[in-house]
Amino acid sequence: MIPARRPLSDVASRARLRRIAVVRTAHQDLEIWKSRLATEFRVAGAVHAFHHRRRFLTGLVWDMLAGAALLGTRDEPRSVLMLGLAGGTSLRTLRHLLPACRFTAIDIDGQIVRLARRHMALDATGVEVVIGDAYQWLRKNRRTFDVVIDDIYLAGRTDVFRPQAMDRRLLASLQRCVAPGGVLAVNLVTGPAHRTTQSATRRILREAFAEVRTVTSPRAMNEVLVAGHAVATTRHLRKWDAAFAEAADRAFWRKVAVRRIG
Repeated sequence: MIPARRPLSDVASRARLRRIAVVRTAHQDLEIWKSRLATEFRVAGAVHAFHHRRRFLTGLVWDMLAGAALLGTRDEPRSVLMLGLAGGTSLRTLRHLLPACRFTAIDIDGQIVRLARRHMALDATGVEVVIGDAYQWLRKNRRTFDVVIDDIYLAGRTDVFRPQAMDRRLLASLQRCVAPGGVLAVNLVTGPAHRTTQSATRRILREAFAEVRTVTSPRAMNEVLVAGHAVATTRHLRKWDAAFAEAADRAFWRKVAVRRIG
């Protein structure tokens, strides 16, 4: 999961979070911060996953991923595959919006999944979790999903990175997973250090799909590319506005924007 670049104390109702543990997994050094209502997993000072007992949205990349999953030809997708799970932040939002949807997630870091079950109510999402290398899983997989989310990033010393660049071989593995009428969503960090990856991924998706749109939110340092035979617009997301009881959640949701890439 791509981290946010700032602590989310403002999202956590300005609660005072305190660090309760530092855990070194096989893939990252993780800090667990908690308050009465909120939990954050932080890696290198950035928020890697977020959970709030009353709220769903953050104004950041997880909102964009949830929005991206709703842009296929089905008004309510029946199945979602997430490659890169971490704490399952966006799946919590999607479970709220799609109570009957089937979630499957692949993550290489089994320890962070166990921590998410303990501290972030991951099991409440009902997700089927496979611990392993997502790229190897893709090569063997024969199932299809209405939504496939590629959020495969690893944590380096100072920044996150994609362990494998998007190319035609990887794209073919992803396309095999997308059911007819479904969409592929690819999460990308933006900024100078990531521009080459971002540009190459945009080009490959535009060559392979009839339509590609970008999902953004003003506070996020990411974009989510959504590709498919047809991809809905921002207007389609408006039908979900009333699903959020909290005014702050509704405000964040309305800032998620979808546009055709140039």
